[in-house]
This record gives sequence, structure tokens and C-alpha cells, in this order.
Amino acid sequence: MPSYSAEFKEQVVRKLMPPHNQTVAALSRETGISEASLYNWKKQFRAKGFVVPKKSTHADQWDAKAKLAAVIQTAAMNEAERSQYCREHGLYPEQIDAWRDAFESTDMGASANKAELSAERKKSRALEKELHRKEKALAEAAALLTLSKKAQAIWGTNEDD
Repeated sequence: MPSYSAEFKEQVVRKLMPPHNQTVAALSRETGISEASLYNWKKQFRAKGFVVPKKSTHADQWDAKAKLAAVIQTAAMNEAERSQYCREHGLYPEQIDAWRDAFESTDMGASANKAELSAERKKSRALEKELHRKEKALAEAAALLTLSKKAQAIWGTNEDD
């Protein structure tokens, strides 16, 4: 099994990232490296904080982790650096702005969701309480039925007398 240097791995994985966006299968055919190895390298670079989308698709179809990584990496950049970053990764600054706004609005919507969650919890507790009450009543009815059958078996019915 061949051993590859970290620089070579990075060079190959960069071909999977924007703006190249090559597929793993195409890159595997081109380099002769197995697809499994390429997927592992891709996963390792994503874990290190590189912006490597899970699928080689357009930036709008990236997963949330890749979008968040792009937003975080560009947060402290000035306009020129950010534009350079966007060109290197096949993005538009407007996309990063939209992603940042989406993440921020998700955080703002959390307070509204808390009220809904509280109402749902209250409703769930009421339903569980009602279910518990009905289960107890059903168990009581089953016990009474069993006792009446046993009493009839032991003493017989009143019609026999």
C-alpha cells in the first residue's frame, strides 16, 4: 500500500474543492488512487477545518457544516481578502452573507421555538397523564372481570340455585 505525503494529499483534496469541484470517481480515475482513500482524505481535511463540501456540487447545495466553516473563515477578513477567498472557493460574497444571515436568524428563531416547545411539552404531559389514567382504569376493569369469572367458577351462577 503506497504512502503519500501530506502535501500530495492536500493537493489532491484541493481538486475536490471549489472552484475545481471534481468528483471523487473522476479524480480516482485521473490519479489512480482508490475512491475509499480519497473519501478518507476528504473527511480528514474537513475535520481539520478545511471547507470541503460533502458532495462536489454548487455552493448553494453545500451541507450546513461546510457553509458554517466558510462563514467562520471569512468572518475576520476584510473585503479584499474575502473576495480572494470567494474566488478560490468558487463562491460569491453574497452567498456567504446569506449563509451568515441564515445562521443568525436560526439563532433568533430559537426563542420563538422555545414557546412552541413549551406548549408541546405541556400538551405531551397532559396526554401522558390521561393515558396513565386510562391504563389504570383498563387494568381495574380487567381485574374485576377476572375476579367475577373466578367467583362464578367457585360458587356458580345464581341461576343454579
